[in-house]
Amino acid sequence: MLSRNAQGKWSYPAFYGLGSGSIGFQIGAEASEIALLIMTEKGRDALLTTDVKLGGDLSVAAGPVGAGAKAATTDVLSFSRSKGLYGGVSLEGMVVGPQSSLNHAYYDQEVSPLDILVNHKVRNPDADKLVKAVTQTANTGK
Repeated sequence: MLSRNAQGKWSYPAFYGLGSGSIGFQIGAEASEIALLIMTEKGRDALLTTDVKLGGDLSVAAGPVGAGAKAATTDVLSFSRSKGLYGGVSLEGMVVGPQSSLNHAYYDQEVSPLDILVNHKVRNPDADKLVKAVTQTANTGK
């Protein structure tokens, strides 16, 4: 996750994990790519401290289909691409939470999502290209 402050400066990445579960006999395989855009301060603040449930703690809408009126009131816009026997991704009920061990390994120190995303206390030169690309894309709209 990267965050942009009021001055337009992007943070370095904070690592998060997605999890969900189901019960019953299942067979198949699926590969999914998911991008989540946190659209509100409520959404950002919820992800800074704890695990949150999409569709429960935070409202979620599919983009760009959900980019109309529903997007104006949603906390999270989701974009996904799936391949496999299941062929679809449901984010409702999925839990999103910070991965403290990955953040520690990446920045070589104990660091919270708040320190990374809001306070900009750490940086890793390996992510300079990512931050530059996100900044350019946000500034040009492409």
